[in-house]
Amino acid sequence: MTDLAALDADAALLAILGTDEGRADPYPHYARLRKVAPVHHSMVGAWVVSTFEASQVVLRDPRFGKDFTAQAQRFGLSESDMEQLLAFRRERRTMLFADPPDHTRLRGIASKAFTPRTVEALRPHVERLTHDVLDDLADAADPADFMATVAFPLPVTVIGELLGVPTDDRPPFQGLVRRAAIALELNMTPEQMVDAQAATMEMEAYFSDLIAERRRAPGDDLLSALIGAEDDGQRLTEMEVISTAILLFGAGFETTTNLLGNGLLALLEHPDQLARLRRDPSLVRPAIEEILRYDSPVQMNGRIALEAVEVGGRLVEAGAAVLTIIGSANRDEARFVEPDRFDIGRDEGPSMSFGSGIHYCIGAALARMEGQVVLGALLDRFGRIELATGTPPYRNSLTLRGLAELPLHLEPA
Repeated sequence: MTDLAALDADAALLAILGTDEGRADPYPHYARLRKVAPVHHSMVGAWVVSTFEASQVVLRDPRFGKDFTAQAQRFGLSESDMEQLLAFRRERRTMLFADPPDHTRLRGIASKAFTPRTVEALRPHVERLTHDVLDDLADAADPADFMATVAFPLPVTVIGELLGVPTDDRPPFQGLVRRAAIALELNMTPEQMVDAQAATMEMEAYFSDLIAERRRAPGDDLLSALIGAEDDGQRLTEMEVISTAILLFGAGFETTTNLLGNGLLALLEHPDQLARLRRDPSLVRPAIEEILRYDSPVQMNGRIALEAVEVGGRLVEAGAAVLTIIGSANRDEARFVEPDRFDIGRDEGPSMSFGSGIHYCIGAALARMEGQVVLGALLDRFGRIELATGTPPYRNSLTLRGLAELPLHLEPA
């Protein structure tokens, strides 16, 4: 790679990480990265991979792992800050940041609640819950905020019921999870790191108390199953139970919330596709897949090279952190025809929005089902759905991409 290409790639990366405009619309900068340096040793020290094929290699090859070092590479943290982040995470090992055999053990216990058959059995209940939140949306003052009325309450209810978190305890978790999730962002500040850890510890205290209750009186929920697996000798420590519960609860609503908001916005910004879906409701399944590809709720994922590996013609040295840009891979011209075109009938195979390899999202089937149910019911219920403002604001984050609000004008069908 020429020095000019490396500078060009770093400029694109800086725009994504360092500017509000770049975070609001990173896709032109992703395209620049794919063109000038698809596998780039960046100014932040990590390798940045932006194409579909190279990202698949990194996420699937067992020579890349989830060692904490890869997750500690941050644009705004000093070496001492990163070491403090490492120490915090070492005490809280979850499947998100674990390699086999720990990952295999933790995922195996939780995965039973998320099989396609188990998820499909939940569909009628999710349909009833969706009817309730759409009642709330219909009754809301004009304009109605889809994010606050539907996109958060529905997923948090579904995952809350699965895990066994009481109804009255759920609302504060939106703020707590978002504060804690800042730790996934590449441009986290030292102050945000401290706040993210405080939010994590607040959730730990809550789940520690809830676990104690479930030990005294087990229920028919996933948290009780996690406790039982520990008691059955599968070696889940108390902290592993707590950390896994926090991961499943937070990931179970945050990414689905973003899927619902990003998806409805994409349809409203492409009225021809919205009209097409109204004419042919059977397109709801491919529509959800296209929404995931077009504006993925998760934009980035990290790994570390456990040994030297060649990726896209570049040698990634052992111990190097590697950042795969999923949002870019999903717009790769070498993988998708006219990737910047939103097409709900697209049939070119799955995107990378749920990752790949052994860390493929455990809740993918649940997120897809919730998206299908909500989108279908929304179009049945409302004959007019229009943006109440110009382009609504995205939250100031990049790894987890979602709207801050989505105000709508609505009329019943």
